[in-house]
Amino acid sequence: MKNLKVISTKKELKSYLKSLCGTIGLVPTMGALHNGHKSLIEAANKENDFVVVSVFVNPTQFGPNEDYDKYPRTLDKDVELAKEGGADIIFAPSPKEMYTDIYFEEKETTLVCPPYKYVNRLCGKSRPGHFDGVCTVVSKLFNLVKPNRAYFGQKDAQQLFIIQKMVEELDFDIEIKKCPIVRELDGLAISSRNTYLSESDRKKAVNISLALKKAKELKDKGIKEAQTLIDTAFSYLEGFDVDYIEIVSLEDFTKIDTINNKALMLIAAKTPETKVRLIDNMEL
Repeated sequence: MKNLKVISTKKELKSYLKSLCGTIGLVPTMGALHNGHKSLIEAANKENDFVVVSVFVNPTQFGPNEDYDKYPRTLDKDVELAKEGGADIIFAPSPKEMYTDIYFEEKETTLVCPPYKYVNRLCGKSRPGHFDGVCTVVSKLFNLVKPNRAYFGQKDAQQLFIIQKMVEELDFDIEIKKCPIVRELDGLAISSRNTYLSESDRKKAVNISLALKKAKELKDKGIKEAQTLIDTAFSYLEGFDVDYIEIVSLEDFTKIDTINNKALMLIAAKTPETKVRLIDNMEL
């Protein structure tokens, strides 16, 4: 097992990285690491000489009524899991280390804002400004770490698509690696927010993945009408506060009515009792 170094300042991070010789893989996270994150770290470890894992709950991607203050912060456990996955460095800065004083005084900072057509729907519609914060912090991490490759999970499919577009359009010399969703034994997509679920909601949460599986089964049987598949998926989510169920083209993430090429079904819904917002998706 590698020795893992925990770094909390940008200055120390940049200085330490200069001493390394070899390829660098970056795994950006908000901490509360789980086996999904571990799979990203392991993938980065296989393909790079060094692995940097960022652990930073980024305030600019949370809205006023979202769970920034209660988002789980478990750095000691994160260090152990990252070490098991093969990480070399954890970069765990404070918000004041990552952003200048003007952000905390006036809630303003330079933002990287993806095109409206990428963010005016799905999670971006429900969470205004969210992807501005995501792209801003990821850009900062790219500039600080200067990785050869960066690893993101497919569970956050819209985020992954937007980051791929940002890298392409802003000419970042970084390879974005898409990694598969990691699931619990019953099919529930692993998420840091699963810890918020009550016992009752945990049992019901699996219905999200069941809805996706059923839609895929119908598509495999020849049903190509998106609305039929969406209606079927919706029937599995009685009692949930459904934010969206949508089918998009994997090529450009636009909404489609008839599936003729590779497509993705995405679901976001709040659980009946604890109102935890969960997301999941599946390629059709």
